[in-house]
Amino acid sequence: MAPPETDNTERAAGSSLKPLKALWPFILPYKGTLALALVALLVAAGALLALPIAVRDVIDQGLVNQDASTINQYFIVLFLMTCLFGVFAALRLYWVTWLGERVVADLRDKVYRQVIRLDPAFFEVTQTGEVLSRLTTDTTLVQSIAGVGISIALRGAIILVLVPLVVVPIIVIGRKVRRLSRDSQDRVADSSGMAGETLNAVQTIQAFTLEKIQSDRFSGYVEEAFATAARRIRVRSAMTGLTIVALFGSIILVLWIGTRSVLTGEISAGELGQFILYTMFVATSGASLSEMWGEVQRAAGAMERLLELLGAQPTIKIPSHPVALPEQGIGSVDFEGVNFSYPSRLEQLAISDFNISIKPGETVAFVGPSGAGKSTTFHLLLRFYDPLTGRLKIDGVDIAEADPVAVRGRIGVVPQETIIFGTSAMQNIRYGRPDATDEEVFAAAKAAAKKAAAIAKAEATVLNAEAKVAAIAAKKDAAQAKVAAKKAAV
Repeated sequence: MAPPETDNTERAAGSSLKPLKALWPFILPYKGTLALALVALLVAAGALLALPIAVRDVIDQGLVNQDASTINQYFIVLFLMTCLFGVFAALRLYWVTWLGERVVADLRDKVYRQVIRLDPAFFEVTQTGEVLSRLTTDTTLVQSIAGVGISIALRGAIILVLVPLVVVPIIVIGRKVRRLSRDSQDRVADSSGMAGETLNAVQTIQAFTLEKIQSDRFSGYVEEAFATAARRIRVRSAMTGLTIVALFGSIILVLWIGTRSVLTGEISAGELGQFILYTMFVATSGASLSEMWGEVQRAAGAMERLLELLGAQPTIKIPSHPVALPEQGIGSVDFEGVNFSYPSRLEQLAISDFNISIKPGETVAFVGPSGAGKSTTFHLLLRFYDPLTGRLKIDGVDIAEADPVAVRGRIGVVPQETIIFGTSAMQNIRYGRPDATDEEVFAAAKAAAKKAAAIAKAEATVLNAEAKVAAIAAKKDAAQAKVAAKKAAV
């Protein structure tokens, strides 16, 4: 299984927004909301574009002709257009914001459902912090354009559709922003992964007094992330500056031509006023589109990283025709010529030519030093991994031919270090059997408490016995010391 890419190798600059197409299946279930948002967008844009026409008529029909009643009428129309624009702009904002939140919530849910099903081999070569970074930071970047960003981009595109000289440099430089954005996100993920790894082992770090070394390492990751982000900011800022110069330079040129046309009588003063407002709309839309294009490129880079997670496939797969385990569990376990090494240490065998046959009812303990392969045997039995060679059988069935879920359902696990999840005690007890009733959970808790009390009592009995033996030994030592003292005196 190929893990998500986390190294520093140079990636090809994205030449398209293709990764964002993967958002469409998440948007499609809410096509009704999308349609309402688009209608509101078009109506709001139409009302906005109608405002300069009303201003033109105010100047040409009212001011030039000095007709107060006409001015009143056109100002009423101007106010109505403003109200129409405000209402539909608010509706558009509501619908696209709701849509963006909904899409990203569904995306996060799907990514988590995918990751939680990946086998341990995936996490052998992928840091948990890297996955969390993609699940949180990257989905937030996608959220920035999934709703309001799309609306702003579409509105700007409607107004700027006839200004290709401004749009082309935005697209070209935007590709550079996208590559740098993804690099920046990778560096942040590296620091998150390193932080997650070290904080999970904080006792070990403190025991070896490595706090300063680890802090310096983390600072290195943070500085590298900052340097990459700074490069992205420089390119994005240059893109914004270029866009502003191109936009306003074009506008000044056209306004100069328009003013000369008024003086020669080719257009009216009202038409010039109308054109001035349109140029203001173009400038505003161009600036917003330039800014949003950077966000879109960042979101495309984030979506690429999320697609890697969504596309990751577990190495442990359900066979097309799984062999069913016996309906009634027998309890036999067989390891036949098993060899295995972990994906992160392929050159080192964790288990070599392991053979054992455990009969139903037998109690078997695996004893050995750390790293001998005790935990590995259970990982293989639970089919978290497949052996390099050999096979494992449960109740006579090769587990490689069975459904992994069915295999794990037959095995009860009591971990050496119990993990407590951040929820209620009842939910933690119910974790092993989610369908258990409250009464069954209470019964299990009472049974566990009773067992714990019995163990504690047994331990106390042993301790008391050991204390008595120690006391007798102490008395004997004292008596022997007393005799030795008398002999020494004589």
